[in-house]
Parts: sequence; structure tokens; C-alpha cells
Amino acid sequence: MSVSIPTDAQLLAQAEAIGAAALASHHSIVTAESCTGGWIAKTITDVAGCSAWFEAGMAAYSYEAKQALLGVRPETLMKFGAVSEETALEMVSGALIHSGATVAVAVTGIAGPGGGTPDKPVGSVWIAWKRRGGYPKATLFHFDGDRDAVRRQTVASALEGIGALLGS
Repeated sequence: MSVSIPTDAQLLAQAEAIGAAALASHHSIVTAESCTGGWIAKTITDVAGCSAWFEAGMAAYSYEAKQALLGVRPETLMKFGAVSEETALEMVSGALIHSGATVAVAVTGIAGPGGGTPDKPVGSVWIAWKRRGGYPKATLFHFDGDRDAVRRQTVASALEGIGALLGS
């Protein structure tokens, strides 16, 4: 199976489109990232002028950081683990609570090469999106490839979902 891995130029083009849509609709964006370690925020901040529509990026890798920065409940992490729909939903809601942004994205997953299990294999990534005042939505993705490929696909999918929320 051939997987299309997005290039830096393709990711930047997505971020530029999101920026135009955010400006047009008077929205601002916050990211809450685990497996991507801030790559979504980095891609967004590669766009000149993003300070007009990008609020903040939070890279919360550990359980403790997810709790302190995003308000993820310890019970959620203990019962479902970091890579779960429940954690992704709490991360995206927490990002909005702890920022002034109007749109949030959160990602948590297993980029590899290790860390996978039969229930959560390498390439499993939960992405959640939410508008302030709205209901969150989370989707489970199963990406192929090495660590870089999984992370690139995660960034592209996260940006695509933001674009959909903004109507771009």
C-alpha cells in the first residue's frame, strides 16, 4: 500500500489556508499536542502574520503535563491511557479552557517505532477538534510508516480538521 506522506510545502499550504479562513471568520487557534510534540504549532507559526489568528501551542507529552496544562483527569489517564478518545477529548476541551482561542485541536498517539500494543498499534492516533461553546469531535486514525511519516500524517490530518471547522 502506497501512503502519501505530506511534504513541508504541503503542510505550509494547509496552514496558510487555515490562516486565511481564521482571519475571515474571526477565529483563533490553540493546539494541544502529544505525539507531534509541537509540530502542528510549528507549521502554523511558519505562516507569516499568524499572530493575528494563532493563540498558543501546548506540547503535553507526559501524564503530568496533560493534567497540569490541559486539565486531563488522572482517572481518565489511568482508565483509558494517554492514547484514547477520552484523553483526546479532555485535551481539546482543556486547550480552550486554558487559552483565549476559539478553535482547538488535540493529538495523542503512538508514533513509534516502539510503544505499540495489539489494542493500540504503532500509528494509532486520536485527533480531537472543538469550537468554543461547541461539542468536541474525536477521530481515531491508523497511519502507516516510520515515526516521521506517522507524525507528518497526524499534522496534516489535524490541520485538515481545523480547516473543516473553519470552512476553508
